[in-house]
Amino acid sequence: MASLTDHLADLVEDVDAALLFSPTSSFYERFADAEVEVVVVAPDNDVDAETFVELPLPFDNVKDRIRFGIEGAMDEGLLAEGDEVACVASVFDAGSDAVIRATVDEGVHTGIYDLFANSRAEPSVIRDVFEVAIELGQKGQKGKPVGALFVVGDAGKVMNKSRPLSYNPFEKSHVHVGDPIVNVMLKEFSRLDGAFVVSDSGKIVSAYRYLEPAAEGVDIPKGLGARHMSGAAITRDTNSTSIVLSESDGLVRAFKAGELVLEIDPEEY
Repeated sequence: MASLTDHLADLVEDVDAALLFSPTSSFYERFADAEVEVVVVAPDNDVDAETFVELPLPFDNVKDRIRFGIEGAMDEGLLAEGDEVACVASVFDAGSDAVIRATVDEGVHTGIYDLFANSRAEPSVIRDVFEVAIELGQKGQKGKPVGALFVVGDAGKVMNKSRPLSYNPFEKSHVHVGDPIVNVMLKEFSRLDGAFVVSDSGKIVSAYRYLEPAAEGVDIPKGLGARHMSGAAITRDTNSTSIVLSESDGLVRAFKAGELVLEIDPEEY
């Protein structure tokens, strides 16, 4: 009679690499003689792994964590399209308690790794702004669709390339995105025109900013309007990241270096 091990052996059979998510030192040492590439994906390389991908956010959703790890390994040249990967992760906070097999394809390559790992702003700040934009996309403003533009990082240059449309309610404040009360304020102010400017550390520098970057040479998908164009252009002229909620189609998009790098449907998030 075949054992349970025999039945489950196909999970790891002929894989090209193993991704270990935040393993303990003792668990990692068990892979010392592995015949495949072993990649540690964790906030810090505490196990002194030879091959390491930084995980700047916890990603409570295991699927998101694995997709991020695979994309990071692709960006680092450790995985290629078509590779089969065994992902060893924690689901119940009991150490490495799950093995998930995945096939690497370009569909996994969304741009989210570059967005979080290589942006000037802190990864947690990018995450917090995304969460505000996604919640706005899900609920709207008083039940109606709303658009919003957040420019995150390199705030000094962004301010120099923009002008106020109205009084800045955050001028003398020291509030940060991620605070639940502040997030409510951001949602209320999103009804009005202009961009929010957020510093590298998450401080809300301004609301109601009219961005004035040069738009020549900026290529955005057809159908996107002035909010997306200015959001893309400001990231080409500064070292910032723009997160834009579209009022027309309800999607959340991120721009870096003048290019679209990520697109999310809030209803599927």
